[in-house]
Amino acid sequence: MASDKDILLGSIRLGQPLSIGQQIRLTMLLCGPAILAQLASVLLQFIDASMVGSLGAGPSASIGLVSSTTWIFGGFCMATAQGFSVQVAHRIGASDFEGARSVMRQGLTVVTGFSMMLALIAQGIAGPLPHWLGGSPDICGDASVYFRIYSAFLPMMQLSFFGVTMLQCSGEMKIPAILDIVMCTLDVIFNFLLIFPTRELSVLGVSFVMPGAGLGVSGAALGTGLAEALVACLLLYFLLVRDKNLSIRHERGSFVPKGPVLSKAWSITGPMWLQNVIMRGAYIAGTLIVAPLGAVAIAANAFAIIAESFCYMPGYGMGDAATTLVGQSLGAERRDLARSFSRITLGLGVAMMASLAVVMYFTAGPIMRLLSVDPDVVTLGASCLRLEAFAEAGYAASIIAYAACVGAGDTKVPSMLNLASIWVVRIGLAVILTPRYGLIGYWTAMMVELNVRGLLMVLRIRGDKWMRLSS
Repeated sequence: MASDKDILLGSIRLGQPLSIGQQIRLTMLLCGPAILAQLASVLLQFIDASMVGSLGAGPSASIGLVSSTTWIFGGFCMATAQGFSVQVAHRIGASDFEGARSVMRQGLTVVTGFSMMLALIAQGIAGPLPHWLGGSPDICGDASVYFRIYSAFLPMMQLSFFGVTMLQCSGEMKIPAILDIVMCTLDVIFNFLLIFPTRELSVLGVSFVMPGAGLGVSGAALGTGLAEALVACLLLYFLLVRDKNLSIRHERGSFVPKGPVLSKAWSITGPMWLQNVIMRGAYIAGTLIVAPLGAVAIAANAFAIIAESFCYMPGYGMGDAATTLVGQSLGAERRDLARSFSRITLGLGVAMMASLAVVMYFTAGPIMRLLSVDPDVVTLGASCLRLEAFAEAGYAASIIAYAACVGAGDTKVPSMLNLASIWVVRIGLAVILTPRYGLIGYWTAMMVELNVRGLLMVLRIRGDKWMRLSS
């Protein structure tokens, strides 16, 4: 028996009317699992980060130093996957399921080859990278080892992103959500065993010896990579064998990429790659600005970013729903419905993130104490979080409006808007404020920029140009 979600998604493809209430219900059905997965992911990331944090400010800073670079490589993987998944959403919206599976097969070939090349590049720069980023000698060794292990698992990360975006664009949100929780749980378990040495623990008065590898920062990278690899295999199984729209279990077809599909993928992915390089480059510039402030500031910056994810989890969950709903609506040639879904997801996401921002403001101290035992790191990080609470509504708008544009295949102009915002506003203000006010100055620049970016993205989706869907 078809679920409510499948019935409502079918109504989009069949051209049947959907009331505002039904649109809101479908939005919540799609984003609900993603938001719950984000919540579980954030909680487990807190535990994960606290494990490294318990080792002291130095190991935490070594991971924080290269985090902006790991985001660049992860961004390449996500953008490459979306170049194909958006095409899949359009074809499913048009009820062209055979065409959707053909695009998926071609995409699988491309992303596999691309990620292997990306991993080789990352391995090549792992040694000098921390020095390029301005890290002090006492943290560069751990930072280099962490990045080298991270990059070895890039192909599995790419396949994971591919599986998630494909399933989501077909309307399947529960499986990616469940597997995201599984991955984070495995990450915590592996890290618990790999980071710490063999030691004696006591639970409810019972003492026992807990084996451990004692690998420190290396164990954190290895644990995350192993969790990513196992879940990537599960995602591909559900995509290629179990998904009702995209399974190729009983179908033969070519995996050789074809010109039209590659051209369309590039028109979507190309601007996203450019945005990833330049925006993440801005994050690296931010790292260079923060690095001279010392290990405490680097650790506080890294932990505060992790803590902030408590706020923006609804934004990314709603963004996943926006990409799927807009993509399928435009594939069914229903521009009015695509516009309506973009506004519904935007309104709901902003309201959710603004509410969580209030909570974050008043609990900033306790949240930071979950992540670090260093009182200086806790105090500085909490001050940053309270500043960032005033940016969460704008951040929500930027995430969701951009996701709606991605669903339409409109990535060029939104990418340009994002780039102008982060380089002119954030980096420009950071260069002025950080030398005078330290890490607080940097986060003030970030807070102002996120609000500007949100406004720019909302203005973008007010018109119709972003919904120009090319075949």
